Amino acid sequence: MSSSPSFAAGGSTADQHARAFHLAVEDHHHPENGTMLGFWIYLMSDCLIFAALFATYGVLGTSYAGGPSQAELFKLPTVALNTSMLLLSSITYGFAMLSMAKGAKTSTLIWLAITALFGAAFVGLELQEFGELIHEGASPQRSAFLSSFYALVGTHGLHVSVGIIWLTTLMVQVAQKGLIQANRRRLMCLSLFWHFLDVIWIGVFSFVYLIGVLR
Repeated sequence: MSSSPSFAAGGSTADQHARAFHLAVEDHHHPENGTMLGFWIYLMSDCLIFAALFATYGVLGTSYAGGPSQAELFKLPTVALNTSMLLLSSITYGFAMLSMAKGAKTSTLIWLAITALFGAAFVGLELQEFGELIHEGASPQRSAFLSSFYALVGTHGLHVSVGIIWLTTLMVQVAQKGLIQANRRRLMCLSLFWHFLDVIWIGVFSFVYLIGVLR
């Protein structure tokens, strides 16, 4: 007796349908969805860190221990300039994302470079502020207020510094490999991170600097 054609072809019709079903499921699996979900979870954990730092500052912000207060230390024009640097960097990153959506590699790289420069200016002005405060004797160990201030503002500045390193790394990857899907996904994640830092800084500017000077 001759063998059945279905078995000769590699198995029964039911087995072939089962294999086809599993292949179809694999075709619709998108690893980038897991990446974005994981990054959102990371941002939520970062929110908890900053919430704890804001709460700490809220409790210790008036514990001067005989040292200087916010009104004596903070220079709003300098802080306003620093804030504008970060806000402008958020706008230029938005232009970079628009260029990425159009597939314009060169334009994307230019806007990313401008974003990195604004971010570096922000970090530089913050370091200058810290240096001037320490020179005036307002170091972190001077009072609980200053300890909580340096912890909150310094943690944000550290995040911006890491973002600049990440941004520079992505610029190299885009320059070498173009706007491939993996690089687009990484730029999207960095976009979320960068705008998140922008929102946190608005809270710092309002809660720490503005309210502090008005006390």
